[in-house]
Amino acid sequence: MTYPTHRGRRLRRTPALRALARETHLVPDQLVAPLFVRAGTRVREPIASMHGHARLSPDMAAQEAVALAEIGITSVLLFGIPAEKDGQGSGAWDPKGPVPDAIRRIKREVPDVAVWADVCLCEYTDHGHCGVLEGAGVDNDATLPLLARASVAYAEAGADVIAPSDMMDGRVGVLRATLDASGFPDTVIVSYAAKYASAFYGPFRDAAGSTPQFGDRRGYQMDAPNVREAVREALADVAEGADMVMVKPGLPCLDVIRAIRERVDVPVAAYQVSGEFAMLHAAAERGWLDLTRAMHEAAIALRRAGTDVLITYFARDLAALLAAERQPVAVAEPLR
Repeated sequence: MTYPTHRGRRLRRTPALRALARETHLVPDQLVAPLFVRAGTRVREPIASMHGHARLSPDMAAQEAVALAEIGITSVLLFGIPAEKDGQGSGAWDPKGPVPDAIRRIKREVPDVAVWADVCLCEYTDHGHCGVLEGAGVDNDATLPLLARASVAYAEAGADVIAPSDMMDGRVGVLRATLDASGFPDTVIVSYAAKYASAFYGPFRDAAGSTPQFGDRRGYQMDAPNVREAVREALADVAEGADMVMVKPGLPCLDVIRAIRERVDVPVAAYQVSGEFAMLHAAAERGWLDLTRAMHEAAIALRRAGTDVLITYFARDLAALLAAERQPVAVAEPLR
């Protein structure tokens, strides 16, 4: 029998050898933890469709940011749930709203945590769409100054990162110009450059109360079959001043992440969305898969595809897993 020259199994034989040959790494400071913030004090409302997650009042969001920082997660992404909604989504730029309040509290408690503020109107409008309406459609250009107002409100509160998720054309350029003119030239913009009209957002819409009251968002979010269009969107956002671009959802878009990673020089983020999170939990609850291994494998797949920054509802669990993996190797007692 001919002895094979190549034996790939040699480097897979032990945990130490596998670690030595590992090509893709995941560390806690590559993770961003999304938080849902609502009005009130000492409020923690569990979200039925999102295991372990809750709608938090600003004081509780600050406590959560502290706890996350203690396990190595140094970035949080805030989504607001206002007490009242209207046709323009005016709660988005209310300086006393839940997101600005949470930003200020987090910055007081853990100044070194990078606070991201999602910028969109869908959680704040009574119709659930991401911009102001003109008839039955969203008026792109009339929405831009409202997104800019929200961005400035978050920057004034102390946000490090503005993350527009609305998918209006030209919004990155408008936000960059407005932030600069308002005295915030150092505020980072992470654009949701390729945000698809996906079926995987259901639990998020339950959590944030942002389901459209009519129609859907296919007129402004991306069509799932398109990859070249996603690259164009990312390149356009970078040209307008985006410091980082994002792909959403994550696992259904591994090819999109890779295509964008190969065309842009800025960091690429991926959002492992609520439906991906809920899907793994549901399968694990039925005994169909090992949640810990599946969670880690999914995160590594997103990193392997080209993700530099991973936004995930598994952030806390992944950080705990990574910490456990870093435990010291057992050493035998020395000979006497």
